[in-house]
Amino acid sequence: MSLIKVNAEHRYHVEIDCDRNDALAEIVSNHNKVLLILPSDINRMYPNLTRHSKFEFLKIPNGEAAKNITTVQTIWKRAAQLKFARNDAIVAIGGGATTDVAGFAASTWMRGIPWYAIPTSLAGMVDAAIGGKTGINQSFGKNLVGSFYSPQKVFIDLSFLDSLSQRDFNAGLAEVIKCGFIKRPEILTRIVEYRQNIARLIELAVRTKAEVVGQDFKESRTREILNYGHTLGHAIEKDSNFKLRHGEAISIGMVFAAQLSNQLLNLTVQEVQTHTDLLSKLNLPISYPKKRWSSLSNLLFQDKKVRNGRVRFIGLTRIGKTAWLEDVNQIELKRCYETIAS
Repeated sequence: MSLIKVNAEHRYHVEIDCDRNDALAEIVSNHNKVLLILPSDINRMYPNLTRHSKFEFLKIPNGEAAKNITTVQTIWKRAAQLKFARNDAIVAIGGGATTDVAGFAASTWMRGIPWYAIPTSLAGMVDAAIGGKTGINQSFGKNLVGSFYSPQKVFIDLSFLDSLSQRDFNAGLAEVIKCGFIKRPEILTRIVEYRQNIARLIELAVRTKAEVVGQDFKESRTREILNYGHTLGHAIEKDSNFKLRHGEAISIGMVFAAQLSNQLLNLTVQEVQTHTDLLSKLNLPISYPKKRWSSLSNLLFQDKKVRNGRVRFIGLTRIGKTAWLEDVNQIELKRCYETIAS
């Protein structure tokens, strides 16, 4: 078991390789009432959750379909029915979409009540559940409504990974690889043998995110490096109507960011090839249709990272060393996209 400290608006821990039922017992001991927010297929996927008199269960839609104001209102309504007070708690058990929406609901009910994350997907374990970013989607963009509101604790039960499809598992690995590209190249040497190294890979990714969040909780600058691959990736995710998994879209976004870094920051051709080789070995997509550029270009300007009408990207000068691309013009963007388009 590893215990990793995160310094955000308050200090909390990420406990890696714990038991989900022990986690729930710990939460129950600290609160009067506990509302568990779960995706609708939770019983099929995770049938052995502890039942307790303090627990109330609320199922929400699976995946990105949950990340909307209707779901948040459903959680608020249930909290009102239960007469939730500030010493009660919400627990999110699910993937990144579940922790995003449950955390946002917790941040807004009575201006903030405690919440905990028990992520069940690899992407949730290494990214979504950590760092205090919560939120929902809107028709005009992903994660544009939300708050910075950290959990009291994150519990990572590695046995949840056994229930993931290979596609979902690989999509989660994209977020692990991202940490290798931006800060911890050790990840890139371990990722090929990921089955033997998964606990260590999760620990390295969590430590990477914890370190960055500790330096810049509200993403004034430094935390933006965690968005490597996400600027185009979010646009692709939205353009695909979320048919692509988050990690799949980010995989394409990282290849794009690497190519852009080659054009503008002198990232070597060999380092760009490292991106495509590693991601391809994990059956992650590395291209997107050429004809979608017009749509993607429009979506890019709706991204949260746009400043004064300028699209901004995180790039690399070398693997493990990030840099900001503050004002990339449309001609450069299109030319770069054409190098990765199918």
